[in-house]
Amino acid sequence: MKLLKIRASGIPLFKDTCEIDFLALQRVTADDAESMSTVFSTGNQAFTQNNVLALIGINASGKTTVLKLITFVCRMLNHEPLNSIDCAEFLDGLTEDQRVTIETYFYANSSATYSPAGGNAINLLKTVIIKRNDKLLIAKETIQTKVISAGLRKKNLLDFKGVEINFARHFNEYLLDDVSIMVAFNKRNNEQIVVSDMLQYTNVNQLSLSDDCPLELIAFFDPSIEYLRFKKDSKDIRISLKFKGKKEITLNQFSELNRYLSSGTIKGINTFLKAIKVFKAGGYLIVDELENHFNHEIVSTLIRLFMDKKVNKSGAMLIFSTHYAELLDEFERNDNIYIVRNRHGIILDNLSTILNRNDIKKSDAYQSGFLEGTVPMYEAYMDLKRALIKANEEG
Repeated sequence: MKLLKIRASGIPLFKDTCEIDFLALQRVTADDAESMSTVFSTGNQAFTQNNVLALIGINASGKTTVLKLITFVCRMLNHEPLNSIDCAEFLDGLTEDQRVTIETYFYANSSATYSPAGGNAINLLKTVIIKRNDKLLIAKETIQTKVISAGLRKKNLLDFKGVEINFARHFNEYLLDDVSIMVAFNKRNNEQIVVSDMLQYTNVNQLSLSDDCPLELIAFFDPSIEYLRFKKDSKDIRISLKFKGKKEITLNQFSELNRYLSSGTIKGINTFLKAIKVFKAGGYLIVDELENHFNHEIVSTLIRLFMDKKVNKSGAMLIFSTHYAELLDEFERNDNIYIVRNRHGIILDNLSTILNRNDIKKSDAYQSGFLEGTVPMYEAYMDLKRALIKANEEG
């Protein structure tokens, strides 16, 4: 299952409708295609995704909220109950007279629902969410499925006017009121979206393992480590850490590793292990403030691995937020960069819609203020400066 587009309206934190495109918005050249992935093809036309999406904005612009929305949609597609999704707090401001509509366009095997040759189709899940007694409920929900045919063109790819509804929500005793009808779609078509999010690690840096750590990964972050092994029985955890030329250290909690490993090593192992998982499945890795605990070269390495087809054979996608404009210079294209600004509500703009030329250095365009709202307000800076001077004088 692959995301094609998310369109969300009615979310209190957003100024207008929020749209996130996962397919390329700009023309794809042969050189571009080397670092991108084809999601599906129709005849001679390929529909391609950028394998990395970056969200950039100043503090409190709404970057984390956008990542939470994407994660929420992915987990809803995997039919998790809405009220058990831990990143759903972006809907906390929803009142009982408001409703949120999320339109999720995705590509999936739909052979059990609709049986064209090969069974592949584009689907539109339309979900209307309300709040009652401080709980999220799904008020209305439908799925439409459109066959992928040779005549399908990009301009009408996501046009579902006149397309029949294949699934409609019917409230009954068998479906919980906060579980998506995707539960039936996924079961019939044996589908699932693979998502690994690191939102819980933004402010908490603690190693989490379910298997031994590959030696190559350990050597990349800390060549002084000989091995890091993990064993778990019914109740206890045994962690074995050995530095070269030293005795093995045995630990019983992951938090104890913080005494022996650097913060960069811990985040690196966590992040790259999750990347390995999504590389295999062609899934999504979502990271907030990717640069935290990393130097520039490590961040660049991760980005380049996702854009390397020899490593990323299944078209996995890295979606991350950052404060650092320099990271944007890793990209040749503009359509895999989103500018997030807060103007009495979160606004999300794809860079390709406001900067036509790819050859302009992206960090310069961002930091110069040319894009508006991408650098701290000068007036706010002057107010802070005057307040500090006044405090010093009074002291």
